[in-house]
Amino acid sequence: MARIKESVWDYPRPPRLEPARHHLKVVFFGKTVAETRSGLRVLETSSPPTYYFPPNDVLLDSLRPNPQHSLCEFKGCANYWDVVVNGQIREMAAWSYPSPGNDYSQLADCLAFYPGRAEACFIDGEQVAAQSSEFYGGWITSWLTGPFKGAPGTEAW
Repeated sequence: MARIKESVWDYPRPPRLEPARHHLKVVFFGKTVAETRSGLRVLETSSPPTYYFPPNDVLLDSLRPNPQHSLCEFKGCANYWDVVVNGQIREMAAWSYPSPGNDYSQLADCLAFYPGRAEACFIDGEQVAAQSSEFYGGWITSWLTGPFKGAPGTEAW
């Protein structure tokens, strides 16, 4: 299916939250831990989209709380999650906002996954590339154009 090209430089600031009209899938250690057609995505200038999964579409028994937290000026305080599959652990592989700011209330308890920490993440069957960053969790696809925030020297874009 041909896609319309999207430039991250056309995305707004503050970020926009919208339905993700795609089939999303996340795999860790050979196991699909999240899969949905009811996801959400956050679009922000210079960053690839970040995808969020409703908790009902995540194998919650594969997650354990991580003590780390961070603060987003728009969405609020984020909690981090380790993914545990068959005794194998990927630390801080996911995050969520238990009480996001008003404009982002739909994100409450939804989970986002770092594609660089997963075995693989897919959008409509296409394996995504990870945003170059230890902090940002954007998903890069063939229909997305940059340059992208996250590489050394670009974090302040």
